[in-house]
Amino acid sequence: MEFGSRVLVACLLSQIVCTGAQEEAEEAACSPGFQVKQYHVEYDGGFLKDQPLLQVVFDDCAKNQGVSFEVSHPDFVIDEDLNLVPRRDVMDSGTVIFIHGLSEHADDMAQVDILGASPRSPQILSGILGLEDTVPYRTKRSLLVPPMFVPENQRAPFPRSIGKLQVSTTDMSGKLVEGPVDLDVYVIDQNDNRPIFRESRYSGEVLEGSPTGTTVMTMTAFDADDPNTDNAVLRYIILRQSPEKPSPNMFYIDPERGDIVTVISPSLLDRETLPTTQYELEIVAKDMAGSEVGLTGTATATITITDRNDHAPEFTHSLFQASVDEGSTGVVVNLTVDDRDDPATGAWRAIYSIINGDPNQSFEIHTNPDNNEGMLSVVKPLDYESTMFHTLLIKVENEDPLVPDVNYGPSSTATVYITVQDVNEGPVFFPDPLMVTNLENIPVGSFVAVLNATDPDYLQVQSIRFAVLRDPAGWLSVNPVRGMVNTTATLDRESPHVHNNHYSAVFMATDNGNPPATGTGTLIIKLDDENDNAPYVVPSVTRVCEDAKEVNVAVIGARDKDIHPNTDPFNIELGKQPGLEKTWKISRINNTHSQIMLLHSLKRANYNVPLVLTDSGFPPLTNNTELKVQVCTCKKNRMDCSGADALLTNMLLLALLTLSLLCL
Repeated sequence: MEFGSRVLVACLLSQIVCTGAQEEAEEAACSPGFQVKQYHVEYDGGFLKDQPLLQVVFDDCAKNQGVSFEVSHPDFVIDEDLNLVPRRDVMDSGTVIFIHGLSEHADDMAQVDILGASPRSPQILSGILGLEDTVPYRTKRSLLVPPMFVPENQRAPFPRSIGKLQVSTTDMSGKLVEGPVDLDVYVIDQNDNRPIFRESRYSGEVLEGSPTGTTVMTMTAFDADDPNTDNAVLRYIILRQSPEKPSPNMFYIDPERGDIVTVISPSLLDRETLPTTQYELEIVAKDMAGSEVGLTGTATATITITDRNDHAPEFTHSLFQASVDEGSTGVVVNLTVDDRDDPATGAWRAIYSIINGDPNQSFEIHTNPDNNEGMLSVVKPLDYESTMFHTLLIKVENEDPLVPDVNYGPSSTATVYITVQDVNEGPVFFPDPLMVTNLENIPVGSFVAVLNATDPDYLQVQSIRFAVLRDPAGWLSVNPVRGMVNTTATLDRESPHVHNNHYSAVFMATDNGNPPATGTGTLIIKLDDENDNAPYVVPSVTRVCEDAKEVNVAVIGARDKDIHPNTDPFNIELGKQPGLEKTWKISRINNTHSQIMLLHSLKRANYNVPLVLTDSGFPPLTNNTELKVQVCTCKKNRMDCSGADALLTNMLLLALLTLSLLCL
């Protein structure tokens, strides 16, 4: 491009600026906003903190009531005198600063060009403008058009002018050399969004005794404004703590991260001495990096002081006393403890143990889940005559272990004195049961046994009297003083009151205490068998058809109530009446059964066959008895015994009966 072209471009640009200024000057006498919209400052190595650079001219035509300014560079502000002032020493001011003025009546922008300064880095410029990309830079063109900046939330009327620009490059002859080019317009973020917490209430916990600086929880708020500007830079503070004791500053919140940590010393962070176990903090999040003009949002943090096992349980008394009747069981005393830790937790729940004084394990202790008391019980009856007093040493601990710097002390043990009360106990039989052996059928009045009963209350002088309590067969009597048992009737081994050769009777012993006490004992008599029962025939009745010849009438057997050797083998024979052997015949089958046969037919009638049955006892017993034989009419497999005083019987049933007897 020729020099003349460059000059022409400069002139064109100057005309744009001048034309814009003239048009603004021609507007109404009072135009709300910056009266001068472009300023120039010389850069001389940097700007010192609090040293004004220039004074802007701003008039909203309403005495500038409530006017506020935003500066694109975060290290500069507009003070009360409308001076542009650095907040700190500034070296990287950049080449341009934009100022946004806003009031109820005006909304305008101004530009400050810093001559001689180096441009800010693209990252810094992007942070100011709220952009991710840098301002376009045309490497292939000689024409560079500066962007325009428009603040968000401008007020009506619309459309409204944001500036004028006509750009092109011509040579001296007016021929177009370059252009047109793009114009970039950037919207500048305003701080129009308050910080917002996702929840109105947050909950956290911290263990009592935690070191100073322990993190309790983190509070996080969000701001919808541009995150690359101070509009979204948040700072956190604790506005209020409730309650304020023991210190109004028990907690601290990191202003940038929102971490709430403990400030109070571990010794004061004691759950058992604090006025409450819950503290409420009102947390404020403010944008603009916490400056006075920043917008705020609030939330509540509830912090619970949780318990640790830093208090050992202690008995309310060092000595407990109780009394218990001998022979009884159950709870005898409830042991009470104090524990300052949180109830219904393992740091509070008590575990009791007996550590001395119970060699026979006669006592047990369990925790009452409702009140944490120790319930001491007798589980094995105590004997006054053996030990009148018991001294137990009881220890109490927690379910959870104690913290390392806390130990169980002397108050975590207690002594329990148990006094055993004497009770009039009933006499005790020995042995019980008493076993004796006797032969059945001994004479009435015979000696059977002597009962032995003693009174456990040996410290008292008492007498004992005996009596029969239960004698099912009524066979026995007892001397009330000496305890001698004699028979009052014949002992019969075959009695229904005898089971498996044993007869049982119960006796009672009563002392003369006040009130009297009784005890019971059992006498068991084993009865030896005597051959006192003759055998009998089974079955006693049988049937046969009238036209039968040489027929097996029945299988008969012998039974005996006695036991071996006073029973089988049995001998079964026909009676001694003459002529029986011509009609009947008996054949031996085994030690207990024989076969009876009919040798010729008989007329329909009832016949009594004499039999002689003998057992093998010593001496043997013989029974002369009869077998009743019914001779019946048999037709078509049916047996009619009506004429012989018999019921109709199926012959098949008779055959089955015969087979069953043969199997015995």
